[in-house]
Formats: sequence, structure tokens, C-alpha cells
Amino acid sequence: MRDLKRLLSYARPHAAKLALGILLTSLVGVFEAGRIALVEPIFDGLAGNRPSLLRELLPLPQESLWSTIAIMLVLLTLLRGMAFFFSGYLLTDVGQRVIVALRQQLYEHILRQSAPFFSKHRSTELTAHIISDVERMQHAVTVLIADLLREGFTLLALLTYAFSLNWKLSAFSLFVAPPIYALTVKFGKRLRRTSHRTQEGIQEVLSTAHEAISGSRIVQAFCMEQFEARRFNLALQKLRRSNMRTAVALYLSSPILDLVGFILLAALILYAQNLISIGSLSVGSFTALLAALFKLYDPMRKLSQTHNNYQQIFAASSRVFALLDEHTEIKDRPGAKELKGFEKDIKLQSVTFTYPGAERPAVEDLNLEIKKGEVVALVGLSGSGKTTLTNLLLRFYEPDSGQILIDGCDIRDISLSSLRAQIAVVSQEVVLFNDTVRNNIAYGRTDVSQEQIEDAARAAYAHDFIIERGGYDQIVGEDGACFSGGQRQRIAVARAILKNAPILVLDEATSALDTESELHLQRALSNLMKDKTTLVIAHRLSTIRNATRIVVMDRGRIIEVGSHEELIAADGLYRRLYELQFAQETEPVGK
Repeated sequence: MRDLKRLLSYARPHAAKLALGILLTSLVGVFEAGRIALVEPIFDGLAGNRPSLLRELLPLPQESLWSTIAIMLVLLTLLRGMAFFFSGYLLTDVGQRVIVALRQQLYEHILRQSAPFFSKHRSTELTAHIISDVERMQHAVTVLIADLLREGFTLLALLTYAFSLNWKLSAFSLFVAPPIYALTVKFGKRLRRTSHRTQEGIQEVLSTAHEAISGSRIVQAFCMEQFEARRFNLALQKLRRSNMRTAVALYLSSPILDLVGFILLAALILYAQNLISIGSLSVGSFTALLAALFKLYDPMRKLSQTHNNYQQIFAASSRVFALLDEHTEIKDRPGAKELKGFEKDIKLQSVTFTYPGAERPAVEDLNLEIKKGEVVALVGLSGSGKTTLTNLLLRFYEPDSGQILIDGCDIRDISLSSLRAQIAVVSQEVVLFNDTVRNNIAYGRTDVSQEQIEDAARAAYAHDFIIERGGYDQIVGEDGACFSGGQRQRIAVARAILKNAPILVLDEATSALDTESELHLQRALSNLMKDKTTLVIAHRLSTIRNATRIVVMDRGRIIEVGSHEELIAADGLYRRLYELQFAQETEPVGK
């Protein structure tokens, strides 16, 4: 109920429409009871008795009675149909708006989370929450709530009419309620457990498929198609077993409830026969009562099914709300300042940071000053803390201790949006969206012209191959599949050039490229770096040698700082890295 109340809280902005829908839903039950009430005068009329109900309400001659009943039957059916349609339409409209708001909130909540959040949750899991889980909740709001209200009001109206006919028989019929309720609760609990396992199984299937499809080249290169097919089949079989357990609980409940209900109904018929024989109950009243009780059982059964469906939905809603309640986002401090530009320097003062669950700090007691206009290269073995330093600068993580200052202001006192607006990033892992080349370069900006986009592409040495590949309206494909690695990098550089941020971070931007692609990219990066303060991570020799300063890191600490020549002469770690990693780049081809 807590999840249901929380879900319904999203309907508050649409309270008037919801109230009208509920009113119309209640009229569905009233008109349904009215149709059943016409059974009594029909059968009493056949028996030759003028019905007492119509005698009081409609003092009509006998010859007009049947036409009046026929007109009322059609009229009540028409009114019930109209109330059914408009109540369903209104409640569905409210439900759709609720789900749109919930899905949007969930999506924005996920986007705001910090890096540790995405390390904890797989992308397929998050996608399943947004699509599959919210889709189940949508069914709850748009369909099941309408069913719950309609069948509930119908049940109440029919029960009221049945008691007006004969309260003893009606009370006797209520003996069916406790066993139906107990069975409904029992099956509902089982459905909730099995539904939770089913949703986990769906996640596993999605994750397995995503990994194999996204890594299809590796799968094929290692001839692992059959292995992946078997792994996928195991996930499918696990999901099938969960679905079958759900089916047992879902489809076993209805026949058991039918059996319980009709056993009590049979006992009711035997008791009613005795009342008719002694004249305590007319044939018309009994027929109307029987019709009401038959109709009464239908909403009871549907309400039971609705309860079972809700158990499946609550398994999804609990997961969605648990995700919404998980807050790892880095928030602006009260009174956070807007960083309008970059004027002097970036300073790291005694910065220490340890990744969650790690045994030692990724960076420890780090002190570094980067002046405006400098090109500072970070060099070191894998795991030395180079990328961590840039992650801290962008506030993907917060330092455990120490400060990072931009123009003398702690970046934790600067709003996130204005901080990141001053920094452009080009990394080894280029992210391109399945959209046009133009939109990938502009990326969300509507204030740039086609001429500005093309100028950025030319500066990135990307314009020519963009035109050759179909122009700026060409769709780049998933992850930029229509372009080579070097071309994707240059599109990313064009995006950074267009952003024109004063601080630039280059994270392994030229790694794994062939010589020709690297040459084009180096030219593009030279254009990008003009008049920028640049932090370069482990670029190849040409960029490293041209850096204002080279910072050598090892196990999270800075151990050497200087120019290329100074560090070579110092005969320390940089020289060993140079000889191992960079010296080959200066050797003649074929040597």
C-alpha cells in the first residue's frame, strides 16, 4: 500500500480529472445494479403479479409495463456504456500522465547520479527499470486502478440491491468472502515473490544479450558463438522457469475461487427453494437476487485477479522506488558560485582520494599547480592515478581530503554546471549518439549555426570525410559504427572545439590509432589546444614532448615534474617509461 500511495501521489496535479473519472466509475456500478433490478418485474410479470417496485415508482397501466421495462433496459445499458467509456478514458489519461512523469523523473534521477552509482548498476539494469518496470506500473495506473474502482463500485451497488431484496439470503452469500480473501492473499504473496524473480531473470537475459551483441567482433574472432548461445539459453531457461511458477500461481487461483464460490452458491439455491415453497420469497425476487449474486461474484473474482496483478506490479514498483531513493549525486552546496570563466590557475592542494572498496588511495597527498595557458602532461603506469585526477577535477568524485581550486575558489563551492561548462573532454572512449553528424557535433546546442558546426569540423580535420560519408545529416550509427576510430575521434574533437571551453582534458585521445589517423588527430588537437589550458594524459611522444611540463605519477603520487629534456637527464621513472614506451616512435620504420 505504501508503494501504491506513492504512485498515486503523482496523480495530484490531475485531481479534478481523476475525481470525475471516479464519479463516472461509480455510476457504472449503479447502472449495472439498475439493469439487474429489472429482472424482478420481468419474472413477476410473467407470473401474473404486478411488481411492487414499479407500482411505487411508475404508476402505469399493465399494458404499458413491458414497453417501459424494455425502454429502461436499453436506457440503462446506454448510460452504463457511456459511463464505462468516459471513466476508462479519463482514468487512462491520468494514468498515462502519471507514468510519463514517473519515467521522466527516474531518467533524470539516473542521469544526475555520480560515477560510483554507474559502477554499481549495469546499464541494462537501469534500462530495464525505465522500460520494463515502469511499463508494469503503467498497467497498474491505466488499467488496474480503473478495474479496481469499477468492480468495487459495482460490487457495492449489487450488494446493496441484494440486501434490499432479502437480507438473510444476501448475508448467507457473504460467507464466500473470507475464503476468497484468504486464498487471494495467499496467491498474491506467491505471485509477488515469483514476479521479483522473473524481473531479475529479464535483466539477466538483457545483460547477456547486450554483452554478446556489443562484443560481437570478439565473439566471432574467438569462435564463441555457440558458447554465447548456450549462455543465453541458460538465462532464457531460468526466466522460463520463473514465468512458469508465476503462471501456476496466476492460473490456479481462478478455478479454486470458482469452486469455492459455486459450492456456497449451490447451498444458497437449496435454502432459497425452501423460502419459495413457504411463500416467503417470490419467484421474481429470487431470480433477481440470484442474478445479483451471480453478477456479484464476477466483480469479486475480478477484484481477486486485480489483487494478484498488483502483487506482480508491486515487485516492479518497489525496485523503481528503491532506485529513486538511492542518492549518490554530487549536489551543489548552498550558495554555490557560478564560474564565469578561467583567469589564473588550477591548484591541487594535498588531495587524497580512495575508490569505494579499494585498499589504498588512488591519489595521495597530491599537490600540483597548472597555470593558465600551460600544457601539462600526466605520465605514469596504468593505475598511477592519472585519470582519477581528471575525474576529481570534473567532480565525478569528491576528494576524501584536500582541495582543488580554480582561480582560488574550491570547486566544491562552484556549481557543477558552471564548472563543467569551463572544461572540454576528449577521451579514448569516444561517445557518439545514434543521431546525425550535425547533432553529435552540436550535442544539444540550438544556438549554433551550420557554419559554426562546419568550421569546427574543418578545424578538427573532419569536414572532408563527413562530406564523403553523406554530409552532416548522415546518421552515425550506434556508437559511431559508420566511421573509423580516428574519424570518431575527430568528430569528438570538433564537438570540443565548438564548446570552446578554456580548460581542456585529453585522456588517451590518440591511443590505439594507426599512424595516419594519429597524424590527422594530432593536427586537430593542435587546433583545439590553441589558447587553452590543457591537461594531457599519456599522449604519445609528440604531444608529451611539446608539453609545458610533464608530471610523472606512480601509485597515486607525483614523483617527478619537468620538461622532457629535464626528465630524461634526471634518469628516473620518466626515462624508463620513455625508453619502454616512447622511444619506438622515433625509430625509423623497418629498423
